[in-house]
Order: sequence, then C-alpha cells, then structure tokens
Amino acid sequence: MADSFSSTNRYFDNKNYPRGFSRHGHFTIREAQLLERCGHAYNDLDSGKREPVTEEEKQFVAVCQGQREPSTEHEKVWFKYIEHIRRPKRFHTLSGGKPQMDVVEDYTDSED
Repeated sequence: MADSFSSTNRYFDNKNYPRGFSRHGHFTIREAQLLERCGHAYNDLDSGKREPVTEEEKQFVAVCQGQREPSTEHEKVWFKYIEHIRRPKRFHTLSGGKPQMDVVEDYTDSED
C-alpha cells in the first residue's frame, strides 16, 4: 500500500517563512516537521496537481475543497499554514496608536 503524503523533497516557503517553519514561532516543532516533510504533497493535492492515492489523501482533498472540517494532524497543519499565509499582514504605526482615517468634510454653503 502506498504511503500517504509521500514526497522526496523538503518543503520550504522562503517568501513567508525565510528562516524556516520551526524558527518562525507560528508552528510547533511537530507541525514544522510535517510541513517540511509533507508540504509538497499537501500543496500538490490542494492545487490538484496530484491525485489522491489513499483514503487519508482523499479526505485531505475534501478538507481543501471546504467539504469537511480538518480533523487529522495533516489536515490541521496544512489548514493552519494556508490560513496564516492568506491572512492580510498587520499594520503597525510608530506612535503606537490606531491608524488614522482620512476624513473628508463637506464645506459647501447651505441655504436656509
């Protein structure tokens, strides 16, 4: 029987995690290891480049398509990764306050 999520290459995301998954602080050591070891398989299954071979991979594809909630360790770590990279970046100001919005005031003359 074929192994689920088998891949020959390690997975790295230098754009979002330039120092690696384990050094970023967002993932546990176990989650970082799973992403590095199985990330190419996760990505290929999610994008449709690879057909699921095992029942576990079929369930993984169903999670990626939004047909069910993540329940296995593989599904949860990939869902956590995808949600983190798709989330908009936080905006920080130097003053520590909330960002100000531009307010447009209406100075037109009104007739009474």
